Amino acid sequence: MSTAEGPSRSVPLPGDPPGGRRAIAVWCVGVSVYFVAVIFRTSLGVAGLDAADRFHVNASALSTFSILQLLVYAGMQIPVGLLVDRLGTKKVLTLGVVLFTVGQLGFALSPSYGMALASRALLGCGDAMTFISVLRLGSRWFPARRGPLVGQLAGLAGMAGNLVSTLVIARLLHDVGWTAAFAGSSVLGVVVLVLMVLFLKDHPEGHEPPPVRHHGAAYVRRQIAASWREPGTRLGMWVHFTTQFPAMVFLLLWGLPFLVEAQGLSRATAGDLLTLIVLSNMVVGLVYGQVIARHHAARLPLALGTVLTTAVAWAATLAYPGDRAPMWLLVVLCVILGACGPASMIGFDFARPANPPERQGTGSGITNMGGFVASMTTLLAVGVLLDATGENYRVAFCSVFVLQALGLVQVLRLRGRAARRERERLVASRVETVHVPV
Repeated sequence: MSTAEGPSRSVPLPGDPPGGRRAIAVWCVGVSVYFVAVIFRTSLGVAGLDAADRFHVNASALSTFSILQLLVYAGMQIPVGLLVDRLGTKKVLTLGVVLFTVGQLGFALSPSYGMALASRALLGCGDAMTFISVLRLGSRWFPARRGPLVGQLAGLAGMAGNLVSTLVIARLLHDVGWTAAFAGSSVLGVVVLVLMVLFLKDHPEGHEPPPVRHHGAAYVRRQIAASWREPGTRLGMWVHFTTQFPAMVFLLLWGLPFLVEAQGLSRATAGDLLTLIVLSNMVVGLVYGQVIARHHAARLPLALGTVLTTAVAWAATLAYPGDRAPMWLLVVLCVILGACGPASMIGFDFARPANPPERQGTGSGITNMGGFVASMTTLLAVGVLLDATGENYRVAFCSVFVLQALGLVQVLRLRGRAARRERERLVASRVETVHVPV
C-alpha cells in the first residue's frame, strides 16, 4: 500500500488549494470556534461532583448529562455533514456558535436538573456543528497532502480547549462558584462569533466548489448511501469508534470521580492527571500527524497499536492487587489515554480519500459518529454498573473492553477492501494529474 501511495502524495492534485498565510489565518478563526466548543463540552468533566451535589442526583442521572449531550452530538453528525456540503462552513459554524453559547449560559443559570439537561442538549447540538465544519474548511484552504497534519492540528486545538476546562474552569468553580464560572465562560462564544463573522471565508478565490443541484430527500439519501458504500468511510467510522471513547469517557465525566473516589486522590492531584492526558494528547497529535503525512501506510498500525496499548493499560490498572493502583501506573494510564484522541483522527484520514469534495462533509459526519456513539454507550454503561455494583469502578470500567473488541473486529474486517479501493482512487488521481489534453 505504501508503494502505491508514496509518489502520489508529492504530486499536487487537480484544483488543490494553495495554502499559505491567508489559509492559516482563516483556518485559525475556524479552529478557535472548535476550541471554545470543546471548552464548553468538557467543562462538565471537572464539575461532575459539583453537579451531583447541585442537582442532588446519583451516578446514573449524572451520566445522563453527558449521554444526552453526546446523543445529540452523534445524531447530528450526518445532518451537519449534509448541511456543510450544501451551505458551506461559515453558515453552519455561525449557527453552531449561537447554539452552544446559549447552551452554556443556560447550564450556568439552570435551577433544576431538567433545565440543565435541556441546556446540555442545546450545547451538544451547537458543538456538533463545529468539527466537521473545521475539517471541511481545512480541505478547502490547504492542499490534500496536508490533510493529515491539518486534521491533527485541529484535534490539538480541541485538546487545548480541554486543557482550559481542566485548569481554568476547575479553578473558577472553586473561586467564584457554579453560576459565575459557567456564565463567565459563555462570553468566549460571543468573541469567536464576532471573529468568524468578520474574517471567516469558506474557500479562497478561484477555488469555489462546483455548483451542486439539490433535490430534497432524494439528494440526501444519495449522499448518505454513496458515502456509506465506500469501505474507507466505514473503516474510518470504526477506527474513530474504537480509539476515541476511552479517553473521552475519562475526560468528559468519569475520570475525576474514578481518581478521587476509587483511587483516593485529592481533587488537585486528580486534576493534574487529567491535565497530563491533555498534554500527552497534544504531543502525540503532532507526532501522529507528521508520521502519517510522510508515511500514509502507518495509519492502521498506529490506530491498532493505540487500541491495544490502551486495553493493556486499563487491564493493568483495574487488575492491580489491592484497593488502589500505584501513582506510577495511573500516570502511565493517563499518558496512554492521551494517544486516543490523535488515533481517532486517523479515521478521517481513511474517510477523506474515499469521498469526493462534494461529499467530504457527509463522509466526515459518518466517521465522527463512531467515537461519540461509543462514548455515549460507555458513559451509560459505567453509570448503570456503578449504581448496580455499589460504585465498583473496576467492574464498571470493564465495559471499555467490550466496545474495543467490537471495534477491532470491524476494523480488521474492512481494512482490505478499503485499501484496495483507495489504491484504485490513487491511480485514477495520478492519471488525471499527469494527463495533458492534445
